Amino acid sequence: YKSNSSSVKQEQRQPPVSPSSAAGARPLRIFHIQPTGVAELSELPEAPPASGFLWLACARAAFQEQLPTLQAALQQLAGMQLVDLHVSDLLNAQLPSRYDYTSQYDLLVFRRLATTPHAAPSDEPSPADAAHPAKRSGPLVLRRIDTNPVGFALLDQVLLTVHPADCAVREAYAARLLAAAPADPREGRMPTPGARLPASPADLMLRLVNTMVDGYLDLRRDLTRQLDHWQTELLKPRARFVNWSSLLDARMALHNLDEICEDQRSAIQDWIDTLETWAPPDTPAGARELDLLKVRSRDVLEHIERVVHHVRRLEQSTETVVQMHFSVQSNRTNDIMRTLTALTAVFLPLNLIAGIFGMNFDFIPLIHKQDGFWWATGAMSVIAVALVLLFWRKRYLARTSTR
Repeated sequence: YKSNSSSVKQEQRQPPVSPSSAAGARPLRIFHIQPTGVAELSELPEAPPASGFLWLACARAAFQEQLPTLQAALQQLAGMQLVDLHVSDLLNAQLPSRYDYTSQYDLLVFRRLATTPHAAPSDEPSPADAAHPAKRSGPLVLRRIDTNPVGFALLDQVLLTVHPADCAVREAYAARLLAAAPADPREGRMPTPGARLPASPADLMLRLVNTMVDGYLDLRRDLTRQLDHWQTELLKPRARFVNWSSLLDARMALHNLDEICEDQRSAIQDWIDTLETWAPPDTPAGARELDLLKVRSRDVLEHIERVVHHVRRLEQSTETVVQMHFSVQSNRTNDIMRTLTALTAVFLPLNLIAGIFGMNFDFIPLIHKQDGFWWATGAMSVIAVALVLLFWRKRYLARTSTR
């Protein structure tokens, strides 16, 4: 106990690191989170804190380089180390969302949207880059559907997270944590009104996951706008749609997003099932905290299900509008063929009359009369007008309205 309290005092003496200087410059960020405030540490502590918990936010490349140091730190802070297979999962940049557990810690891998809309993160090893799909073409919103895994190792008093190098989720939430800390007159920093600090590593993990899911919820609006624009172009009566490659990319991207969200839902559902097996706490405060974890977990699951439902609805809507487009094109073709057929039927008896009077016979009625030409022309005109009126009445020559 003395060693624990002395280590905490040593942590509190260390000057906090401002988020502006740490963001993007430090691949490993260490936070000591307590009910009374948050402090960012410059070095790994040598003993677990007497109150609160630690958040070790590490970039994937730094996690691979400093793996022995981090394993030794986990041994000192929690009395255990990560399993080799779980270390491989945290280093795998292509791993889908999944959940696993041991008797000492839980492991969650959750895929977030890439920060930049174009490239994959640059901190991944070369085999992962080789396996990474090519950059998507088409509108910007389609290139945003690119994901990177974030790993969470959940221990009793430590949360270890492994992020890509460009992870804006880590930096944004770290800034939010530091802004939510109590006021410090020496730094001129005021707390965020109504902010509540995470009470446990599991609470912090769920908040980070919820932040990632919010990115998918925001993506829905951009996808809806783009697909609505394409639907309008597809159903324009006089326009010719030429963006078939982009539309095909959109359908493939929606299918990929559906698979990603399904993996996310399975991982969170497994986590919720594990929460149900936790032993009930002895204190009312612990019971309330467990209930809040279950509520927050169900809320994250509900957000993921909303994304899945919306993506499937967009897939169905895209398929429907493509079918409607080809149906409209088929109707236009039928109108054209019907008009051409009616015109052919009008000129068919005229061609018959012209063919009869063009025969090489000496004796043909009206052929030797002075007014025979006018009689033939008049008969042909009457027949043509009569057929046009008949076809117009039967609406063979009318245009089908496309509105």
